[in-house]
Amino acid sequence: MALIRKQSKVSDKIPTSSMADIAFLLLIFFLVTTVFDEEKGLQVVLPELSDDVEVEISPKNLLFFLVQPNGSVVVRRGESQQTQMITHRQVEGVMRQALTSNPRIIAAVQTHPQARYEDMTNVLDGIQTAGATRFSLQLLEQ
Repeated sequence: MALIRKQSKVSDKIPTSSMADIAFLLLIFFLVTTVFDEEKGLQVVLPELSDDVEVEISPKNLLFFLVQPNGSVVVRRGESQQTQMITHRQVEGVMRQALTSNPRIIAAVQTHPQARYEDMTNVLDGIQTAGATRFSLQLLEQ
């Protein structure tokens, strides 16, 4: 008696019937497990003033922080022409001292156009850490 053997066929094709299901499952997996970094910005609450309102501020209530392109900070008080060169790490101490002598002080941060954004935020962080709630942001005019 002769035995007949069945030869098994080995397919050279990849089954694609469930490929779409696998792609969608991977897509859902990566969408669910991805963690997005929250953007950290400056927490600033701006007052609601109309454009035609001007507020008079006494020069003795101003403390200027001039952020330079090299990262240093020049401090000038009111209308005085005397300046003091400090680093951004010293801003908090200068602001605390100014707040103890005058609680109505306003920190005017003027940034040079070529100064780094990081230098300006370091100055603002020092002012905020000192407990100041009144400040002004300006571009330093040359």
